[in-house]
Amino acid sequence: QVQLVESGGGLVQAGGSLRLTCATSGRTFTIYQMGWFRQAPGKEREFVAAISRSGLGTHYADSVKGRFTISRDNAKNTVYLQMDSLKPEDTAVYYCAADQGVVVPQTPDEYDYWGQGTQVTVSS
Repeated sequence: QVQLVESGGGLVQAGGSLRLTCATSGRTFTIYQMGWFRQAPGKEREFVAAISRSGLGTHYADSVKGRFTISRDNAKNTVYLQMDSLKPEDTAVYYCAADQGVVVPQTPDEYDYWGQGTQVTVSS
């Protein structure tokens, strides 16, 4: 089992940047595919980005492609989400997730472990 703790959320103006961090503890970090999801009020949880165990494979939602970058540091058991050119529609609670599957999942149901979330608010 793995524990996930997100941090780095906050209030930022449109066009600004934030870097989210997901620190993990428990089982060996490198066995997990890692993902970021977000959920806005009244909406379903949606995929943002995911990264393979090695860090060589990444996937992004079309809405964030070119603006967000997912990365991981396996020596620090940490995954990051660099968010640039933020828009008001990026406002949501952002969640980190982990999965032991073979392929990198892009839907919430495929992930086994979740953090508590961190709030990101982008003002116009």
